[in-house]
Amino acid sequence: MSAPDDEPLHEARLWRDNGWTAQVIKNEDDEGWAVAMYKAGESEPALVGPWTMGRDKKNPKPLDGNAFNTLVKTAHEVIRRHEQQREAQLNKALYVARDGAWLKITLEIVPAEEEPYAWLRAQDAAGEPLAEFKVAASFRLTQSAAEAWVDGGFERPAGRD
Repeated sequence: MSAPDDEPLHEARLWRDNGWTAQVIKNEDDEGWAVAMYKAGESEPALVGPWTMGRDKKNPKPLDGNAFNTLVKTAHEVIRRHEQQREAQLNKALYVARDGAWLKITLEIVPAEEEPYAWLRAQDAAGEPLAEFKVAASFRLTQSAAEAWVDGGFERPAGRD
């Protein structure tokens, strides 16, 4: 009988604890072994990496608490880097200096499944909103586009929804 998905399980090739599961699997690419780290509720592994052979050079080394904790830490880092990369892809901020003040121009892409769009916004140095328009998700915010938008009095830009 197997343990429910949320109960700790500590076996040689399957270790589950604190919302994570490590599973040692046969490496399809060669004769070695790999370990896959799954976050609870996710069907795809957050991390897959090589796993050490045991002393018999045939079977994998058994999982243990130290190895599991290291794998959890590494998987957390991988997820965090993916989230940071995704955030950078969806959000951009530029600054434009006008009349001795800095204006912050941002583009926030909303990745809706059917029709993605973006918000183009301008704020003054105190963070007060100056303008906001819904634009196409494909809108390219460049330094020259931001400066032209500011110089044009924040008129609705081309490439809007």
